[in-house]
Amino acid sequence: MPKGAGKMIAQNKKAYHDYAIEETYEAGIVLQGTEIKSIRAGKINLKDSYARIEKGEVFLIGLHISPYEQGNRYNHDPLRTRKLLLHAKEINKLIGDTKEIGYSIVPLKLYLKNGFAKVLIGLAKGKKKYDKREDLKKKEAKREVERAFRESQKM
Repeated sequence: MPKGAGKMIAQNKKAYHDYAIEETYEAGIVLQGTEIKSIRAGKINLKDSYARIEKGEVFLIGLHISPYEQGNRYNHDPLRTRKLLLHAKEINKLIGDTKEIGYSIVPLKLYLKNGFAKVLIGLAKGKKKYDKREDLKKKEAKREVERAFRESQKM
């Protein structure tokens, strides 16, 4: 199965707008009791989250998983730091890449694959304001071409 394949739960569209994604990695995520039930219900927000490497381990910070409604006292802290599961080789490569100025690790998607929650993280370089404007112009031009093509097909 390719990276990012599975039942999509959440996607971080803002990351694609704010960053140029250079490489992606599929990582498992360490969850507590009721968190997987909240994920399956789709009560998750990736928007302001990011990953950090500490002592040779990767942690996801700012990922919001809402408390499970029937979880009562077994519920979790919605914004707790969660550990990501990656191979040592991948972590070492990420450590080397993030030491370069301007690179960071952002979560792109969260999905279920074979019953397990997986996070697609990307090695990202921040875009400048003019880069974002340029991307919007290209996107709009592509839309115009497709619209013109569809109208010519109708005739």
